[in-house]
Amino acid sequence: MTANNLNNYVGTLPEGCRLCEKGAKIVLFVTGICDKKCFYCPLSEKRKDRDIIWANERPVTVDEDIINEARRMNALGAGITGGDPGLKVDRTVSYIRMFKDIWPDFHIHMYTSSVLSIGTLKKMKKAGLDELRYHLLEERMWESIKDSVRLGIDTGIEIPALPGDEMRIIRIAERLESIGGNFLNLNELEFSERNLEHFKKRGYTLKSELSYAVKGSEESALKVMAACQDFNVHFCSSSFKDSIQLRNRLIRTAENVAKDFEVVSKDGLLLKGVITMENPDVRALDSLMADLKEEFEIPEDLMYLDRDKMRLETSIEVAKTLSKLNRKKGIKYMLVEEYPTFDRLETDVLPL
Repeated sequence: MTANNLNNYVGTLPEGCRLCEKGAKIVLFVTGICDKKCFYCPLSEKRKDRDIIWANERPVTVDEDIINEARRMNALGAGITGGDPGLKVDRTVSYIRMFKDIWPDFHIHMYTSSVLSIGTLKKMKKAGLDELRYHLLEERMWESIKDSVRLGIDTGIEIPALPGDEMRIIRIAERLESIGGNFLNLNELEFSERNLEHFKKRGYTLKSELSYAVKGSEESALKVMAACQDFNVHFCSSSFKDSIQLRNRLIRTAENVAKDFEVVSKDGLLLKGVITMENPDVRALDSLMADLKEEFEIPEDLMYLDRDKMRLETSIEVAKTLSKLNRKKGIKYMLVEEYPTFDRLETDVLPL
């Protein structure tokens, strides 16, 4: 058994998981539509049952949004998810083909809880799908899993590790191995706003005060791995998703998009200085930037007019210096920490 930064597995880690661990996969949410009613579904109200598309934290209106997001993070692959991408086959196939046309070596894995026909699987294989992860919910799904294996798609099953459910999961692993499947992924069960009441009814409790994970989920997964030493079984903990996968994606993105004056923190956030003014508009900010550059001899690449947030951005050092030397009425200085994601969520603002 291998334990790597809260990432536990026996055998070989699936390629899709290996790239996710590096933070190198764009998460393409192709639809929030799903015809299953899993009590543990974690999807938020913003996405659940809505036919919308997201690329990481970016809402998608045109295909170029997806490509731009992949380029922002220098992605090496994509994880296609939902909802259920299997309910939007043509859309999903077109995105697989789009990625492969631009980046032939792009690794693409996909999740589905649908019973995909052999014809659909052939379309996906031809478009370039590398890895397929079935959310096993019903017996008739096994024929589709067998078809996927026969077509040469890396095929696995991905399910939550329900507390006390290890014997059923072990049988699934044994059956999957017997038909030539490639891996079994077990996700740690987590509380969310949407599934909270369902979990309470089943008597689930928190693993600890510092985690949203369900008590007993990890223990069940570890028992499965102990019993399946000859197969590829991977347990992805909630801690690993947050502290490793997401963090590495943020660092990868931040290092790729950071301006010359922005500092990338150890957690992948962008640190910078910000200058604001009362009732800002583009013309006033542009004039202020020109005046500051000239008066204080600030290099061209150390100040930027952010039209989206209507402010000037600069280095931490420049903001600190100007806050002491240029205390003019209506002008404010601050230090800002924000995510490198499309939504640019600010996590800390410190007035100077």
